[in-house]
Amino acid sequence: QVQLVESGGGLVQTGGSLRLSCAASGRTFSNYAMGWFRQAPGKEREFVAAISRSGARTNYADSVKGRFTISRDNAKNTVYLQMNSLKPEDTAVYYCAAASLYNTVVTGTNGVPYWGKGTLVTVSS
Repeated sequence: QVQLVESGGGLVQTGGSLRLSCAASGRTFSNYAMGWFRQAPGKEREFVAAISRSGARTNYADSVKGRFTISRDNAKNTVYLQMNSLKPEDTAVYYCAAASLYNTVVTGTNGVPYWGKGTLVTVSS
């Protein structure tokens, strides 16, 4: 089992920045590709960003490219999501996710075995 705990959410104004963190425990962190997903009120959960086990590969949803950056620190068992130039449409609960295969995270929510409980990001206009 892999346990994931997100932190760093909050209320921010349009154009502001936040950095989300996800601390992992339970298994060898570097054996897992990691990702961030989000779910806005009344909408389905959607992919935001993914990072490979080593951090060499990353992938982003078109809606966040150029604004969000995913990174990881395998020594600290933590993955981050730096969010800049935030927009009201970024308002959502953000979830951290882990899977053995990078493509499992990149291709969407189905098949991703490990999830955190989420952290709320609210962007005011």
